[in-house]
Amino acid sequence: MEMKLTSLIREAAAAARERAVTHPGVLEPDALPWAVIRAWDADVRGHVERDPRIEDARDRVLTTAVDFAETPPDTEPERVGPARDRLLAAIDDLERTTLRLGIVNRRAAALGYGEAGRRLDGS
Repeated sequence: MEMKLTSLIREAAAAARERAVTHPGVLEPDALPWAVIRAWDADVRGHVERDPRIEDARDRVLTTAVDFAETPPDTEPERVGPARDRLLAAIDDLERTTLRLGIVNRRAAALGYGEAGRRLDGS
């Protein structure tokens, strides 16, 4: 059952990566951070026990998304690639951190995603 929650984590990270790769697009810079983290907050955050290390990793995604969104592609194109790379690295870190430290919560257990209190990494 943890496989379903693991799949949700991987899908949310993939959605975040996709948004990062396709920006700049139609979104205003203020909207990018929330668009990047939208799937994460909707599908993952409420299914794992709160852990400050996971929350810190999520905050890093938001911070790097703001930095990326504020990088001017027209006037400073040489900064766009590195800013995007930092955002992608933060997304990867959030995914790895959650898979390593995430604990199935009662809400997820009620949905059949695993046994409450069980770590996603199987330990």
